[in-house]
Amino acid sequence: MTSVAAAQASFGAAGARPALGHRLRRRSLPWLLLAPSLLLLAAFTYLPIVRLAWESLHDKPHGTATTLWVGLGNYINLFADKAFTQSVANNLVYAAGTVPASMVLALLFALAVQRSTRFNAVMRALLLFPSMVPLVAAASLFFFIFLPGVGLFDYYLAKLGLRGANWLGDPDVALWSLIGITVWKNAGYYMLFYLAGLQTLPGEVLEAATIDGASGWQRLRYVIVPLLAPTTAFVLVIALINVLTQVDHVIVLTKGGPSNSTKLVLYYIYEQAHENFAAGKAAAASLLSVSFLLALSVFSLKTMERGAHAAS
Repeated sequence: MTSVAAAQASFGAAGARPALGHRLRRRSLPWLLLAPSLLLLAAFTYLPIVRLAWESLHDKPHGTATTLWVGLGNYINLFADKAFTQSVANNLVYAAGTVPASMVLALLFALAVQRSTRFNAVMRALLLFPSMVPLVAAASLFFFIFLPGVGLFDYYLAKLGLRGANWLGDPDVALWSLIGITVWKNAGYYMLFYLAGLQTLPGEVLEAATIDGASGWQRLRYVIVPLLAPTTAFVLVIALINVLTQVDHVIVLTKGGPSNSTKLVLYYIYEQAHENFAAGKAAAASLLSVSFLLALSVFSLKTMERGAHAAS
């Protein structure tokens, strides 16, 4: 009996070892497949963020090789700088002017061209075309459109008996001119996401709403828009990222002027790093921007997850 029990125990141990090895291989395979992407993310995303955080706590006077520990000094100097606070205020106005308008137009465009017809295919291409134009090229184009008195915009306003403003030279108008360029460029791009979202809506829900006598506005407000909440959350993140990262048109058209009225946060960072040689302040402002984007991404992912659970 003792030999039989020993044989059974040894057989069980031998069977457990292959099972354990199989489980280990199964659990390690996904990490092995993800390893190249994780290495690239670590090298080009996470390590630069760590270095940025380190540089934001140090200062390197221009013309010297000495790096000084300043702690939170860069952050204190940053918030004491009126140019930074104005750039933040400009970015808030820029976001309020571009994000809602671009998203509303994108949804309307998607609703208008969601059916697959030849005419709608042409309209989709026309609406998408501005997003394919590089921002530098779009800014150069609008530079001639916004020329005071002789530009294309003022030409057509004169046909209507109206007088155009100094679109890029008036501090009260220049930022809104940049807002107009951004809405023109981004609305067609966001339309693609809404088109994809509309294709995934459950047809039986829309049919039930139609049978119940819901009007087009009621279907849009109470059915389509709530079901598109995950798509809207995703587009919102993309739009806010663009608000913080698109600066080419500022460099080409206004360089932050007149009177800092179009200086956005990213242009302020560029100015501090490459013109004022204040690398510590630039790193502090960059880290604050990255932190905001990270918090926004987490919020968006949670919103999309809640929307997916609600839809299911």
